[in-house]
Amino acid sequence: MATYLICSTPVLGHVAPMLGIGRHLVSCGHRVIVLTGSRFADQVTSLGIEFRALSGVADFDDRDLDSALPDRTKYRGFAQIQYDIQTMFVNTIPAQLSAIRSILDSDSPDAILVDSAFVGAAPLLLDPAAVRPAILGIGVVPLSQSSRDVAPYGMGMAPSSTTLGRIRNRSLNLLATKVLFRKTQRSAEHVFAEIGGPPLKQFIMDISGSYDSFLQLTVQEFEYPRSDLPPNTRFIGPVFSPPSAVPVPEWWGDLDGTLPVVHVTQGTIDNHDLTRLIGPTITGLAHSDVLVVVSTGGRPINDVGAVPSNVRVAEFLPYDLLLPLTDVYVTNGGFGGVQYALSRGVPMVVAGDTEDKPEVAARVSWSGTGINLRSGTPTAEAVRDAVLRVLAEPRFRDRAAEFAESIAGHSALNSVETALSDAIALRA
Repeated sequence: MATYLICSTPVLGHVAPMLGIGRHLVSCGHRVIVLTGSRFADQVTSLGIEFRALSGVADFDDRDLDSALPDRTKYRGFAQIQYDIQTMFVNTIPAQLSAIRSILDSDSPDAILVDSAFVGAAPLLLDPAAVRPAILGIGVVPLSQSSRDVAPYGMGMAPSSTTLGRIRNRSLNLLATKVLFRKTQRSAEHVFAEIGGPPLKQFIMDISGSYDSFLQLTVQEFEYPRSDLPPNTRFIGPVFSPPSAVPVPEWWGDLDGTLPVVHVTQGTIDNHDLTRLIGPTITGLAHSDVLVVVSTGGRPINDVGAVPSNVRVAEFLPYDLLLPLTDVYVTNGGFGGVQYALSRGVPMVVAGDTEDKPEVAARVSWSGTGINLRSGTPTAEAVRDAVLRVLAEPRFRDRAAEFAESIAGHSALNSVETALSDAIALRA
């Protein structure tokens, strides 16, 4: 039996797959400790996993990002991305690192699993003199590693490995590191110096190549091809939560195949304003021969307001039962939700403009599994036209079906366990 430490940024979309991994490792007889935000304590311990809480600025609540990110509304585009990275991922490094070191002293874990946005382990990774166990990264968002074949992370641009494309990529990567993210990089360098870590000589968003192994939670077909991909990186498929116990609503019998089913949700975090995506979808499809199924992600159903006769609404829905009945999934681009839809062969319409969502949406478009609306607040007409196009053109569903087959051929949980064993053996 080994002891494993799992570190996760306290954001539900990051915590969920990391807990899925932790649950599996516990079932295999290992001791597992999870370090994340205090709001997840009960959820962690209910799985038979030991819990350790982050502290200070690292222990924020993703359900109340206005408190964690009080000035976020002052920024747009790259400026907002930079503010998010600095506040949630750079400024939290000292508290995260302190918590890791404390657990290393008290529990001596054999290996550490780190969610790709949890940068607090970076000082240990980048210090060749550090005495540490194996540290593996888990890619819970699209791969941010820079490359000569891709534009900078956050721009939502398709890859290109042509001569002109590589010139474009090099120019934009220089612009990102030297200008757009200059303040973020300087903040990270200052943090490293402040904690007595090694000098930060690489771009803070380019550390995935430094892990003993980096396991990306998707299939290779979903990620942009990189001819210079670090050799430590593997694509192992997604990790999903077990089927939920959410009961089916009373209108479930209406999903009888008479009409195509269009499911729309804004997830459980970015759902404070349902007019961003749910509203335009309902309005745009009000007069179409489809059945629109809405999940509010926990918001009261009344927040949706009056709906047309072809709309059904619930706070939560059992996705393991819903997606096999769904013809088009309209989403704001949460990485985990998109992977789940692909695992069921469901094509998508994506409208996301916050966090990693533009990069998810761009990959959906590039992979041929759906349409990217390139906006977090699309018009009703844009949603309608995209949904009807996905329904009319079989290539989207055919491509999504190919992804379902590929995902079915992966076992992410087994891959993680094997990678941990191999990493421990190499450091023995």
